[in-house]
Amino acid sequence: MKYAICNETYEGWDHAEVCRVSAELGYTGLELAPFTLGRRITDVTAEQRRTLRRQAEERGLQIIGLHWLLAKTEGLQLTAADEATRQRTADYLVELARCCRDLGGDLMVFGSPAQRRIPAGATRARAAEHAVDTFRRALPGIVGAGVRLCLEPLAPTEADFINTGDEGVEILKQIDHPNFVLHLDVKAMSSEPTSVPDLIRRHAPHTGHFHANDPNKRGPGFGNTDFVPIFRALRDTGYQGWVSVEVFDYTPDPVTIARESSRYMRECERQLD
Repeated sequence: MKYAICNETYEGWDHAEVCRVSAELGYTGLELAPFTLGRRITDVTAEQRRTLRRQAEERGLQIIGLHWLLAKTEGLQLTAADEATRQRTADYLVELARCCRDLGGDLMVFGSPAQRRIPAGATRARAAEHAVDTFRRALPGIVGAGVRLCLEPLAPTEADFINTGDEGVEILKQIDHPNFVLHLDVKAMSSEPTSVPDLIRRHAPHTGHFHANDPNKRGPGFGNTDFVPIFRALRDTGYQGWVSVEVFDYTPDPVTIARESSRYMRECERQLD
């Protein structure tokens, strides 16, 4: 397994220190939330991007990509009925892809529940049409940057659109491009009636990225979820991508979260052997 961790876990920390601690705790990848870098991704200069990448690489880390793509932005909406809003959103996704490339990454996780809601008065089918249109507008620029967009299903408690892996796959089939893939997240998958290992097996042909966490919003090993069968399913299906720790409850502290998540995942992996 290749282990990464999301940088907002270290809320308020200097990037160089995040890199140092993550590397010391055994991670080889770092996933960044754009809102930790600047108000908008276009505010992050070329020189800043080079510095962020260099600081990671000096610690033996790869910045693998971005997630929380549209969090804390205004005027952007994947599912907007307004064509101009969809174009602005597509343009911003392309800017994110260019930054991702500059940082050394090649994947972007599209979760952003607030920016993918079904508009008032719209049907789920119409929201899907608008989402596909936005993604198609962004597709040439994302592909040109050498980046994959990883579409993340989210639980009904978090979003009202694309709540299951099957729904995500239907969107991907309409886009029909290898740079648009499925993202699987343990917390989100746990809201489906099918078990997480079975969902991993079902969606293996489309899966491009994976987040490790617990339904209690903490890290792997901090809840009741057994990751041994989860990792067995990833191994059995030939998954070669990153396993990235993403938490939403930052207690007790960043170092404990990162250290114990890494320790638990490696122990689960050892049990497979």
